[in-house]
Amino acid sequence: QVQLVESGGGLVEAGGSLRLSCTASTSSSIFSRSAMGWYRQAPGKQREEVASINRFGIINYVDSVKGRFIISRDNAKNTVYLQMNNLKPEDTAVYYCAADLRGLGASFGSWGQGTQVTVSS
Repeated sequence: QVQLVESGGGLVEAGGSLRLSCTASTSSSIFSRSAMGWYRQAPGKQREEVASINRFGIINYVDSVKGRFIISRDNAKNTVYLQMNNLKPEDTAVYYCAADLRGLGASFGSWGQGTQVTVSS
């Protein structure tokens, strides 16, 4: 497992943008071989995967954020980003960063502490 620290959450008006960052405390070689994901959990709802990027650069998004969110990674900085554009009130949630050290994105076993994103209407 690795330690993950998220940042970049906050309060934004609908239509605005935020960029979340997640930095992993591990070696660059381990990070580059890991799949990274962003999850979110809204009050009263189950945690859902928002976006992921595996060790091969294959990216997946949940349908509700396609065309608005962009996941990217900088292996030199051990950091994964989530650029969130055209935010909607329904995007309000705690966002969590996750890592799958096996690299495929099928088993996220390391989690960050979460960062709150609140979108006002």
